Amino acid sequence: MTCAELLIRLLRDAYDVDTVFGIPGVHTIELYRGLEGGGEHEHQGSGIRHVTPRHEQGAGFMADGYARATGKPGVCFIITGPGMTNIATAMGQALADSIPMLVISSVNRRDTLGRGQGRLHELPGQRELMAGVSRFSHTLLDPEGLGEVLARAFAVFDGARPGPVHIEIPIDLFDAPVSAPRHLRRSVLSKAAPDPHALEQARSWLGEAERPLVLLGGGCVGAPQAARRLVELLDAPTVTTINAKGLLGRDHPLDLGANASLPAVRQLAREADVVLAIGTEIGETDYDVVFDDGFELGGRLIRIDLDPEQLARNQHADLALVADAASSIEALAASFEQALAGRPLARDGRNRTRAALESLALAEDPAFRAYVPLFDTLRECLPEAILVGDSCATTYAANHLVSQDAPRRFFNASTGYGTLGYGLPAAMGASLGQPELPVVALVGDGGVMFTLTELACAVEEGLPIIVLLWHNQGYEEIRRFMDNAGVTRLGVDIQAPDFQTLAAGFGCAASRVGNPAGLARAIAHRPQDGPMLIEIDAAAWSEAVA
Repeated sequence: MTCAELLIRLLRDAYDVDTVFGIPGVHTIELYRGLEGGGEHEHQGSGIRHVTPRHEQGAGFMADGYARATGKPGVCFIITGPGMTNIATAMGQALADSIPMLVISSVNRRDTLGRGQGRLHELPGQRELMAGVSRFSHTLLDPEGLGEVLARAFAVFDGARPGPVHIEIPIDLFDAPVSAPRHLRRSVLSKAAPDPHALEQARSWLGEAERPLVLLGGGCVGAPQAARRLVELLDAPTVTTINAKGLLGRDHPLDLGANASLPAVRQLAREADVVLAIGTEIGETDYDVVFDDGFELGGRLIRIDLDPEQLARNQHADLALVADAASSIEALAASFEQALAGRPLARDGRNRTRAALESLALAEDPAFRAYVPLFDTLRECLPEAILVGDSCATTYAANHLVSQDAPRRFFNASTGYGTLGYGLPAAMGASLGQPELPVVALVGDGGVMFTLTELACAVEEGLPIIVLLWHNQGYEEIRRFMDNAGVTRLGVDIQAPDFQTLAAGFGCAASRVGNPAGLARAIAHRPQDGPMLIEIDAAAWSEAVA
């Protein structure tokens, strides 16, 4: 078989890949010989579904949303040069949020690499460029090494801190003959378990604490039941970051949500005598979105993370465990269950959590008042929906207001890299990965223009997503920052298109609403075989709910 055919076979049979995102190009045609099926959308031939976005950045965001919704790596086939620079932004977002993504690209012929001959799609150093937005970037120079480099990629996804991996294949190797593999099995990889002595030290500190606080990040999403048991046994107020939302279940009495930047939660952090932080960077976009470096931990800090370097960043740890978050949570919960005979400690955790949330009064806060009925309506109409957010006003509000009943049902681009244009294509990837669940993309009239062309792909694939477009006439967040800084507004009051006409041009159902009742009606009449764009007039909505 050829190298390209072996690649498809390994992805399908060894690594259970069922979907790839990509735009065919002259440098990747041979990949499609291996991928070919009975039609563009039929599950024949390789059995792998190919989804064609309208821009490589969209491919990367779709793969990201697919990975977050399923826990499986998103896979992209990308052309040399401009295809790779286009997807780099999406890879940067995935790297910042530790999202597994496999990007397979072409690169120019081996005998031309690095020679600057002006070849089609030539980059002087494509691998070096992509290394900055990936866990590693590899140039395949021997087709017989394909199985090994793929195994390395999935070892990162399965056993280390995940993120994008880039493998580039010279175009003269796609049709090169390779030996049939001796086996097509994925290695069973066991993640690092916590050191028993360090775990016992952590249990001792937490058991003796009077005012413990728990910080759970996106690395914990694989252990929701154990996480609930642990925080309940500890009776500890718990911050669940944006990427961990839903980990404890909806409206759990110990869940402070992603509100670590707000005064009452910061006060709990300063007063805590022991803090347990698992699978979290303790980074700015989760704990300091007011950007004043005001999140301070007063007590001893226990950190658990799969990445040893992360244990030395942002906050000094008094006890640091290099270990998988999920297995550590399960081990700690089991240890406390045994020590306490199943009886939770009594440290007033629920009352402290309730008091903190009541003092925040999020529903009455003028900054959030307009959004409360929006998310109440979504919760009533679509209680199981996955909410996927762009960097926009509704997403920033949702970070504080929304509670989900399970992990992997809320994620957005306001964390880490903070790109625009993420919401729509990432929602499409989530819908492809979890077709049984409704998916809502939270977007604004500014950011959606970065990737609005992906509506064509959503229609083509028949994805029943709701694109909830909050129309506030430009870049409202940046307007506010300019006003607060005393800077004259420039470049933020931009001209918006007629979104209803644009949606119709794509063949997408569309509606414009100005109040909660209108939103509920639009949701009730959404199509089941394709997307719907629901445009909310922000000014009319705010007046209606005032």
